[in-house]
Amino acid sequence: MFRGVPRFESPSPNPASGRSRPRPDLKDAGHPSPEARKREGNIKRRHAEASGRRGERIAGWWLRLKGWRILARRVRTPAGEVDLIAKRGTLVAFVEVKLRKTAAELDFAIDERRLARVAAAAEYLMPSYADPGDDIRVDVILLAPGTRPRHIENAWLP
Repeated sequence: MFRGVPRFESPSPNPASGRSRPRPDLKDAGHPSPEARKREGNIKRRHAEASGRRGERIAGWWLRLKGWRILARRVRTPAGEVDLIAKRGTLVAFVEVKLRKTAAELDFAIDERRLARVAAAAEYLMPSYADPGDDIRVDVILLAPGTRPRHIENAWLP
C-alpha cells in the first residue's frame, strides 16, 4: 500500500471482532474463485462420466438382445479407449458408444478423428480378443432419449 492512500474501510464494523469488514473479494463480486471453477468442472466431468456409463450399459443391453456377447467394457490402451468389445460368431466388434441429449445431436456425435483413435485401440487389442480367422470391425452405437439405438456397422473404413 502506498503511503498517504487510505485503506478501504467499510463504515460498519464486524460485530464479532470489532474490526471493519474486509474488502469484498472477487467471489463476492459475482466471479467464481478458481477453486469453485475447479469444483464445477469436476461436477460436470462426473455427470458426463455417469451419462457415458449409462449409455454403454444401454448399448450393451441392446447388443445382447441382438445376439452379441459382451467381452469387455471401457478398455483403455495407449492408443485410446474402446467402450465395448462384443463378439457374435466369428465377428469381433470394437464399439464406440455416443449418448446425446437430443436425436438432432446424434449426426454430429462422432467424427473421423475419434473413429481413428478407436481403430488404433482396436489394432492394439485385437490379439487379446480375436481368435485367428475372426473378422474385426469398428462399430458405433448412437443413443438419444426417445429414439431406438442407431447401430452403424463397420463405421471405420481406412
